[in-house]
Amino acid sequence: MPKPTLTNKVANKVFIIGLPRTGTTSVSVALLEQGLTVAHQAFTKQAFMLADAVSDAPCFSDYQQLDTLFPNAKFVYLDRPLDKWLPSMQMLLSKMLVHLDKDNGRFHPIMKRSFNHCFDIWQVEDVFDDDHLTACYQRHQQQVLSYFAGRDDFITIDISIAGSLATLLQFIDIAAPDTAELPQLNFPPLNFPPLNFPQLNMGRNVASWDEYKHPNKISANASGPDKRKFFDYRL
Repeated sequence: MPKPTLTNKVANKVFIIGLPRTGTTSVSVALLEQGLTVAHQAFTKQAFMLADAVSDAPCFSDYQQLDTLFPNAKFVYLDRPLDKWLPSMQMLLSKMLVHLDKDNGRFHPIMKRSFNHCFDIWQVEDVFDDDHLTACYQRHQQQVLSYFAGRDDFITIDISIAGSLATLLQFIDIAAPDTAELPQLNFPPLNFPPLNFPQLNMGRNVASWDEYKHPNKISANASGPDKRKFFDYRL
């Protein structure tokens, strides 16, 4: 395991394992504002080692393997009502699908593998089908809840519920911010109440993470002692 080149703020890694369009970007930005180093997607060993928290791909597909690699980690599942998640996921896939092509897609192989693992994008005729995506969401949710049943290193939250940020911060042992001392955020649309998450990637927007500038952001392709090598496990 490569050693990080930054001192992590939290003692244990935090993995955000909700599916895309459940609020992974909002959670990632909120954690950045609490001083954590955050990777929204991580495709190298070093990205995982540098980050206090990692969200999105490949966490939502690889949580069992990450649980083995990081036995003291904490896991956060993001729940979202299906009637809101479904059209949002269909919109995302309409933008991404050509780049997730197994042979010619330009996205990172780890991202393509994660999406195929959870959404069967290389196996089904119509990946946009309501019934198919609903089944994928429910299957993932059931597998996550079953795997972490009875464990105290796991939490599920819905970021649209007031106070959910405070719940998350308590879970990862970060004190909730004092409203009076909350610094001005450096991305004007993100002036959000300190105990609620910022609302990002709303509507058809999928690029808020790239637009958000913060010194604690960790590159998904960070290079380290093993260059840009990923872990050796297979799903």
